This record gives sequence, structure tokens and C-alpha cells, in this order.
Amino acid sequence: MHKIKNIPIKGIHKKPIITDIFYNKNNHPKPVVIFCHGYKGYKDWGAWNLIAEEFTTNDMFFVKFNFSHNGGTLKQPIDFPDLEAFGHNNFIKELDDLKSVIDWLLDDNVYKNEIDQKNITLIGHSRGGGIVAIKASEDNRVTKVISWAGVSDFGSRFPDEKSIKKWEETGVAFITNGRTNQQMPHYYQFYTNFKENEKRLHIKSAVKNLRIPYLIIHGTNDETVNKKEAESLKDWGIRSNLFLVEDTNHTFDSIQPFNSPHLPKALKKVANISINFIKDNL
Repeated sequence: MHKIKNIPIKGIHKKPIITDIFYNKNNHPKPVVIFCHGYKGYKDWGAWNLIAEEFTTNDMFFVKFNFSHNGGTLKQPIDFPDLEAFGHNNFIKELDDLKSVIDWLLDDNVYKNEIDQKNITLIGHSRGGGIVAIKASEDNRVTKVISWAGVSDFGSRFPDEKSIKKWEETGVAFITNGRTNQQMPHYYQFYTNFKENEKRLHIKSAVKNLRIPYLIIHGTNDETVNKKEAESLKDWGIRSNLFLVEDTNHTFDSIQPFNSPHLPKALKKVANISINFIKDNL
């Protein structure tokens, strides 16, 4: 298994997109899988490295990355040393970053013998599930899309009008990271950027426009994104499939830090279902 960690990809938002690739170096074109983390997430969280290895074992070319403004840096890609960047993140930047990763991968001749450019799957966890649905609906290079505990709507996650007015007045709102105890900022641009791009950022419309295979996987005990959102995604999709994993949470029983050499049972099931979905839709 060939691994290259922390590759700085140049995006369009002045910060590098820190990227990992995992693949078997055999000069055999492999399905490409690009994984997008969620809110307050990063590419090395929990068991995501074990997930990369699981897909690679099944001879897939696996890519995972930190969004350019997720709060990580090249020197410290884990956790959130750059809270200023985190505060300036927004959905459009994440869509742009994902496009930059796809462009880099397909334009880089170094990997041309290792990837099947006509077999590209996007996987998104949580907020990333919404990002990959939108990107897949607008980029015909994507051939399959998978949602892991994905959200069905961005707009409903904003606070009430009174809180938004206060947010506008102060210019920043903070959320506590329960694990790191950091006060993580959201500058008001996050809201204005959403309102300016609300039509593009409508996940329901994106899912309705998908004409490619779409797999939705969700835990029945998800405490962060209710399984009803997964059921909505299923109802909206033309070629959608829904798989509910019983008795598991938002991260499919993975935690941070994750010290086991083996995937949690629930996350292993998620990986196997996803791998079989990709193989069945070659």
C-alpha cells in the first residue's frame, strides 16, 4: 500500500488544501474515491486513516483532504491551530476546494496509470454529505456519490432572526468545541455568503438533479443529524439507495482519538456497503 500524506494542493482561496492519497502502486487504473470531512472535522479525525486503508485494500485510489479553511495547517493538520481561517470558511469555499482536488487529481500525470478517470466517487460525512451532493450535481466528472450521516439542508441550521441580527452587529459568533475547549469563530460572512448563494446551496434541488447512483448511509441513533434527513435524501433522489445502520451514532462509533487498529463494527459495515456500491456500479 502506497501512502502519501499532507500534500499541499493549491486552491483558489490562498490557503493550501492538505491532502492524503492511498493506493496500490500497480499501474492498474483504479476507481477513485474522494472523501470530504464534515463540520469541525479534518482528514485525520478518528478512524478516517483506517477507512482509507480499507478502500485501498479493495484496490481503490483513496483521497482525503482538509478543506482549506477548516482550521488546520500544513504543520499541524490535526485539530484547529488556525481559528482565523476557520472563521472565514463557508460552503462556497468548500465546493471550490473540492473542485480543486478533482482538477489536481485528473490533471496530474503522475497518477495517470493508477486512476480510472471515468470512475470517480465522492463520499461526504455530515456537512460534507451536502457538499458532495451539490458538487456531484454540477460536475459531470463525478460518477457516483455517497452520503455518510449527511445533512439534507444547510439553511435550517442557521439560528433565529434575533440571533442573526446580533451576529450581524458583532460580526462574529462563537461555538465551543467540546473536545478541544476552543471557542471557534464564525464571521458574519458565513451567513451572507450562504444567502448570496442560497439557490446553489439548496441540497434538495441538487439531489433531485442527480442522475448518477447515490447511496445514503445513516445511523439510527445519530444524535447530530436525524435519520429523517436521510429518508428525505432518499425520497428526493432518482437513483438513490438508503441503508440504515442500526444502533450507531453520527460517527458510526468512531471517536477522536481512535487508538484501535481495527475499524468499529458499524463503520466497517459502512465501508463494506460503500465499497460494494462502487463495485456494483462500475
